[in-house]
Amino acid sequence: MMKPVRLIVSKDRPDTYLNDRLDWNLLRTFLAIAKEGSVSRAATKLHLTQPAVSQALRRLEEQLGLRLVDRHGPRIEVTQAGIEVKQIAEDVYGTISRLSLADVDRDHDISGMVRVSTVSGIDFPAYDTFLAEFHRTYPRIELESQEMRSADVVNSLQQKSVTLGLTPRRALPKRVDSRVFLRQRYALFCGRHHPLFGRNDLRVADLAGEKFVSFTGDKVGDHLSPLTFFRDEMGFTGRVVGSSSSMTEVRRFIFAGFGIGCLPEHVVRDDIAQGRLQRLPPDDGVADLDIYMLWSLDRKLSAAEAAFIDALNVFIDGQAEGASGQRRAQQPRSTALFNSRA
Repeated sequence: MMKPVRLIVSKDRPDTYLNDRLDWNLLRTFLAIAKEGSVSRAATKLHLTQPAVSQALRRLEEQLGLRLVDRHGPRIEVTQAGIEVKQIAEDVYGTISRLSLADVDRDHDISGMVRVSTVSGIDFPAYDTFLAEFHRTYPRIELESQEMRSADVVNSLQQKSVTLGLTPRRALPKRVDSRVFLRQRYALFCGRHHPLFGRNDLRVADLAGEKFVSFTGDKVGDHLSPLTFFRDEMGFTGRVVGSSSSMTEVRRFIFAGFGIGCLPEHVVRDDIAQGRLQRLPPDDGVADLDIYMLWSLDRKLSAAEAAFIDALNVFIDGQAEGASGQRRAQQPRSTALFNSRA
């Protein structure tokens, strides 16, 4: 049964008023304002005008009889009342997002929607095979994948609007758990159109002044900060001339010769074989930046979501066993898994 959500408001706003009058879209707008810390950034995220977002905030404050934010020029600070409303709004948003997951037809196979938020550029053939096996076993379960920044992956889990997230590890809020999904090592590369391409006598010192292509999350404190630490430790002084949150775009900039840059080794094997990219020193790579599976401990899972997460956990366990040489060779793990759950 759905847990009732109760708003604590001022005494001149009875519950019956809220039940009949509150526009739930205002909560969604306020949630964006609180997350972004700025009306203008919230407007950009919601694809609305800034006056429309400001008006929505005023309307919500009037309906609740509460001051939700303190304004300091372009910057806002969420009040204590605003923090409480934000927590309630996240619960409401997560509950609404699960309405489409409901399936009352229990006489047939499990059905419903599984939503995954993911960073770009995850190249994992074994996962592709897992998805194919899962779809054959549960053909009525639908999968929706949304590509976004790492920070937005975490936010979507806090809002309980997705089933799970796939992203490099970062500082996680309470009630969001994780485990390693894909191990990957980053190394330095240059593209076919770069002056260094084709040289086999390069040392790390030769790269110090080269221009750089980076990810937008490649900064101290973000999920790709080990790449920043590497550049600092090696004394790299070249300026960043291209950046993107997309793996595809970063790879494109490197190929085009904008600068050198870091990419996961397994992602660019074909590019190296085709002569599009060349690996650069150091030989042991730059940093390990594994992809993690994240999920909310507070989200109530549908039958479809539970089936997907259970199967994915067994798949990950099987990958770990294979890496350590302990996988049984008689029967593929994924086949055994699906046969046992069918």
